[in-house]
Amino acid sequence: MKIQHYITGALIIGLGMQGISCSSQRNLGKAKLGLDKEFVRSNLEDAHKQIAYLAASIGESDMPTTYKEGNYVNWGSSWWCSGFYPGTVLYLYEYTKDEKLLTEAKSKLKQLEKEKYNKGTHDLGFMLYCSFGNALRLTGDSASYKEILSTGAASLATRFHETTKTIRSWDGGKNWDGQPWTYPVIIDNMMNLEFLTEVSKMTGDQRYRDIAVQHANTTMVSHYRKDYSSYHVVDYNPKDGSIISRKTAQGAFDESAWARGQSWGLYGYTMMYRETGDKKYLEQARHIAQFYLNHPNLPKDLIPYWDMDQNKLTPDSKYYSQKELRDVSTASVTASALLELAQYTTGSESQLYISKAEQMLRSLSAKPYKADFKESGGYILKHSVGSIPHKTEVDVPLTYADYYYVEALVRYDRLLRGEKVIKP
Repeated sequence: MKIQHYITGALIIGLGMQGISCSSQRNLGKAKLGLDKEFVRSNLEDAHKQIAYLAASIGESDMPTTYKEGNYVNWGSSWWCSGFYPGTVLYLYEYTKDEKLLTEAKSKLKQLEKEKYNKGTHDLGFMLYCSFGNALRLTGDSASYKEILSTGAASLATRFHETTKTIRSWDGGKNWDGQPWTYPVIIDNMMNLEFLTEVSKMTGDQRYRDIAVQHANTTMVSHYRKDYSSYHVVDYNPKDGSIISRKTAQGAFDESAWARGQSWGLYGYTMMYRETGDKKYLEQARHIAQFYLNHPNLPKDLIPYWDMDQNKLTPDSKYYSQKELRDVSTASVTASALLELAQYTTGSESQLYISKAEQMLRSLSAKPYKADFKESGGYILKHSVGSIPHKTEVDVPLTYADYYYVEALVRYDRLLRGEKVIKP
């Protein structure tokens, strides 16, 4: 099977579905890298200073979420974002070897550990793998972290339903039509599957990997439109697995392409190819990248609007006044994902993904997106959007924007060192 598509301008790329080893690095060895060590060093050092300032400005039990109107917003450990701050600190520790960062991360991990028992959320991958997963990778301390991760995976697995073959996202709540959700599954959930696949390898329990694969397969069929844009929410009937509705709860309208949802899918399917070697996930990731990078409404600096179809909003829309807002968090996630996707593709396609990720990193690392020292309370990046429809975290710094930005820089540093993008 061969897919012909273009991504920018008149560039045409033929995507042959030939076998590509997940461990192959030869194509990256030939890639031209447009950023240098000084770019990476200076931006990671700036991030280090910012995070050190943030660490000194919050309490021991605070889990940073955002900074708004001069005030820190620190949700508790059960909030879905709770793992990003310690994860960011750990990535910066990996680069700088500053032991104070490791101490700070461990302090937050103590606050977070109890969430391994939390069966009320689908976001334990974000919460536990971005934090404890990085801690285990960097310290090798399996005695401290393996049990936490395996217990957390067991908690997450309780949300899997054999009939729908998905992990349930929300408990309760209503859709835009005022109707209660029955069994909602959101595209964000693709990001929690790495947690399950890694714990499966760690423990030898095949069940976790099987759950991740079934969820990814169902999402591929149910969430994606013909153009490879994604709905945000699919509501299932748990009795027979049928679909009740498809919605876009955090986007401009149900048939729009909510920007961060597209990046969650790109990152998630790229990761699933790495974890399984199944080429259908690689093909899916390539298609999503095609949709995203070739979208006519993508700004020249590659920092997307909060919804890729926001230009279709009319003046009578309640979101019209906010339609020009960008979402930095989407660009951070996308940049990191593209660097990995480049590792599994070849030639001009691989080079394109690297070049686009570089362009995103250049934009993120400059005004108006990057904060000055001590600005924004110590958060690294500004101008992210949580959810305009829910009137939450609108045009503010967000902890997960910082996490994926730092992750992308660390991944790029590995490229410069001639290493694999993904550290085992």
